[in-house]
Amino acid sequence: MARKLKLYLDTSVPNAYVDDKNPVRQGVTKDFWARLDRYNIFTSELVVEEIEATGNINKKNQLLDLIKGFEKLSIKGKETEALAEEYVKRGIIPVKHIEDAVHIAVATVYSLDVLVSWNFEHIVKLKTKREINVVNILLGYNQLEIVEPTML
Repeated sequence: MARKLKLYLDTSVPNAYVDDKNPVRQGVTKDFWARLDRYNIFTSELVVEEIEATGNINKKNQLLDLIKGFEKLSIKGKETEALAEEYVKRGIIPVKHIEDAVHIAVATVYSLDVLVSWNFEHIVKLKTKREINVVNILLGYNQLEIVEPTML
């Protein structure tokens, strides 16, 4: 039997699950969520921090409930911080969106297979994927697949 892929979900994925302002994306996300048992799922301390910053208490509780069973990876290690800074230094991710670089670095440092995101501005872009993987290879990391939920 093939091993399960290890997926990292950034904050945009659980957010889409509860976002009824975009019913199409919400439906796709709920369909994806129904298939999560096919994978090993990870998030990070950053996802928890971003959810904790949600002003709406009901939404925050829904989001925390959605991710409660997932392993939360640390973002505090020097390796993760250095890799995120490298993505920014090379102009792959803008400095004002360093959190996006941290999501990518966490998935890379922990050798996960796929980062799943709805963030098309900074993460799920062909240019970003290519440049991230060039840096990852140069620094001795595995390549990282970056996809939206519809691709799984």
